[in-house]
Amino acid sequence: MTELNVIGAGFAGLVASIAGAEAGMRVHLFEAHSSLGGRARATPPPYIAQQGPHVLYSDGPWWAWLAERDLLGRTAGIPLRGLSGFRFRHRGGLRATPPRALIRMLTDRTREAPADVDFRTWASGRYGEQAARLASGLMGVATFDADPGRLAAAFVWERMRRVFGFPPPAKYVIGGWGVLIDRLAQRARDLGVVIETEARVSRLPDPPVIVATSLDAARLLLGDPTLDGVESGNAMLVDLAVRSRRGDAFVVSDLDEAGWLERYSLPDPSLAPRGESLVQVQIPVRDGEGRAEATRRLEAVIDLGLPGWRDRVTWRRDSTAYRRSGALDLPGTSWRDRPAVDRGDGVFLAGDQVAAPGLLSEVSFHSAIAAVAGADRSRGATHGYSGRRTADNVAESIE
Repeated sequence: MTELNVIGAGFAGLVASIAGAEAGMRVHLFEAHSSLGGRARATPPPYIAQQGPHVLYSDGPWWAWLAERDLLGRTAGIPLRGLSGFRFRHRGGLRATPPRALIRMLTDRTREAPADVDFRTWASGRYGEQAARLASGLMGVATFDADPGRLAAAFVWERMRRVFGFPPPAKYVIGGWGVLIDRLAQRARDLGVVIETEARVSRLPDPPVIVATSLDAARLLLGDPTLDGVESGNAMLVDLAVRSRRGDAFVVSDLDEAGWLERYSLPDPSLAPRGESLVQVQIPVRDGEGRAEATRRLEAVIDLGLPGWRDRVTWRRDSTAYRRSGALDLPGTSWRDRPAVDRGDGVFLAGDQVAAPGLLSEVSFHSAIAAVAGADRSRGATHGYSGRRTADNVAESIE
């Protein structure tokens, strides 16, 4: 049996470990921290707050892969009462429906967008400048960028159609992403994966090896200065627990400043004590903007969505999401232009900023599957990793 070393036990590292074990390899997984999960870690009860995006999308192969292995557990979609709690910040106020100019874009499911022009230019030419500006604000939730209109049109448009598809594909893992991490880790152990925590790797193990860390950490470990310069988001995050009040918004989409407020204990009440709501608010940081000003703008969104929230706060956590929201594709580029999964000599990358398709955590999944397929080929195996159609399709699409 070939030994596969995997460095980093976030989503990418755990998926790679499982896929490698399923391919017949003996897998050793190294994690520098005392707990698994990477950016999927959450705070301990009674307030179970995620570090950033916290949904899966049921229309993608990441979801299908988890379901095929019975790893999803209990999930919830957007509740009906949540649909009535959607609000849109527009021109400083709240409204229950998006502006008409934006509705036309949201209901257009046929048009494709090019990668060689920015989203603002492309959308303005087809839907008008107002619609392009509104859509740019809407897409702050999927990019963590203060100006999504500057990004490649194909990149933004693909995410817009998926995030705001109907019926909504977003699904919440009941109990938080930590529960999903625990299931992935148990699956890996059941397959014989050796998981070692508090194991900071300073020298690359023998290949095949999959480096499933941040690009910054991978650059240092591999001594590869080319693993730099990938665009990523920069946002302020506030997790907030408040005593529940009738009329609180479920979601506030900030069309003015690309922010987003979500009361995610509504679909999953287990995340907060009874009678309280757990809310996450994000607002992308502008160039040169300080923390205090970004926080002021963020709290203006909370003022609209949760009136009187300051008198109802029971817990709060302020944090930043700098270069932690996956890669952002600029005009003239696509996911294929990011750092390649296969680094040569039996070394592979996996994570959310490398050359793999998908939305948010799906990039980690796709790159992990492609890395295992490459590692399997590099050992000269004759049987190959063919067990699951989902994995085959993913690897083929990346190649």
